[in-house]
Amino acid sequence: MRLWGGGRKSRKELGEIAEDHAARYLASRGYRIRERNFRARGGEVDIIAEHGGALVFVEVRARTSNRFMSPAESVNAAKQRRIRRAANTFIAARERRERVMRYDVVEVGLTPEGRVEQINVIEAAFGG
Repeated sequence: MRLWGGGRKSRKELGEIAEDHAARYLASRGYRIRERNFRARGGEVDIIAEHGGALVFVEVRARTSNRFMSPAESVNAAKQRRIRRAANTFIAARERRERVMRYDVVEVGLTPEGRVEQINVIEAAFGG
């Protein structure tokens, strides 16, 4: 933990900042946040929400630079499988009915100091 003010943030700190801002941003756009950081054997989902009648599994991706790829592009096939695995565990444990579901990606552009520059939601970013 850093005891001093400004300066560069660690990856973990940047990730936490991004997730907090993403959750607030989604809530302000009508998403009802049900759970954050749901962990299951073999996977994790950053945010689970309801939006427009759908159960939405959200991956939050923070970047301080898009030099190599955009945040959404970094959600590769292996990461998608892990998210789907955790989503299926959540559904089996917590849902009592069939639901429309989708996988969204929230891109959060940050400065190295953790200031949010941009948030972009990509609905139905990948299939289930």
